[in-house]
Amino acid sequence: MFGTGFFERIGTAGTAEWSALLAAPFVGSFLGVIVRRLPDGRPVARSRSHCEWCGATLGARDLVPLYSWLATRGRCRHCGHPLGGFYPGIELAALTVALAAVAVDGGEGIWLDCLLGWWLLALAWIDIRRWVLPDVLTLPLVIAGLAAAAAFDRERLTERALGAAIGYLSLRLVALIYRGLRGREGLGGGDAKLLAASGAWVGAAALPQLVLIAATSALAAAACLRLVGIRLGARSALPFGPFLAFATWLIWLFGTFAV
Repeated sequence: MFGTGFFERIGTAGTAEWSALLAAPFVGSFLGVIVRRLPDGRPVARSRSHCEWCGATLGARDLVPLYSWLATRGRCRHCGHPLGGFYPGIELAALTVALAAVAVDGGEGIWLDCLLGWWLLALAWIDIRRWVLPDVLTLPLVIAGLAAAAAFDRERLTERALGAAIGYLSLRLVALIYRGLRGREGLGGGDAKLLAASGAWVGAAALPQLVLIAATSALAAAACLRLVGIRLGARSALPFGPFLAFATWLIWLFGTFAV
C-alpha cells in the first residue's frame, strides 16, 4: 500500500489529498474526545478540555495534535502526570486512514473515503474500550451511507439500501439463534446496526465477503492473543465491532474481492 507508487501519488497530490492529510491529526484529536466522552454521556463539543489528573484547563498550545504530546514528553504541562499514549495513538491512526485513502484512491473522493474511515475508527475504538457501539454513531452512519449512494452512486442505491436491511436482519437472526442455543448473548445489537451501516456503504453483494473477512480477522486476533499467553476459553469474548469496521474499510477502499 505504501510502496513506490504511494510516494509518487503523494508527489502529485492535489488540494483535496493534502487537505485531508493535514486535517487528519486534528480529526483524530476530536475522535479521541468522542471515544472518551460519548460512552459516558459527557458533552463532546461544549466542554473545555482539561487534565484528567489535576483538572487544569488546557490551552491551545496543549492541544496541537502530536506536537503538544511530544513537546511535553507525554506529560501534563501543569502537574507533570504521564498522559499515556491514547491521544497520539488515535491521532496517528486517523492520519494512517488518510494515508491509506490517498494510497488506494485519492482524487476528489478522498474526503468521502476519510469520512467513512474516521467514523469506523471511532466506533472500533469505543467498542474495544467499552464493549458498546453507540446508536448515536451507528444509525447516522447508515443514513450517511445511503445519502452518499444517492449523491454519487444512484444506480446502486437500491442495492445499498437492501444491504443495510440484510446486514441488520442477518446478525440479529444469528444473535437470536445463539441466545436460544447457548442461553446467553453472543452478539450485541450494536453489531447488527454496524453491519447495517456497512451494507449501506458497500452494498448487499459485498456482505458475505465482509463478514468472512471480519470473522477471519477475529480468529487471527484470538490466535495472536494465545501466542502472547492470553487464553480464550469457551465463555471468553472479543468485541466484534472492530473487525466489522476493519472489513468494511477494506472492501470500501479496494472493492469487492474476487472469489
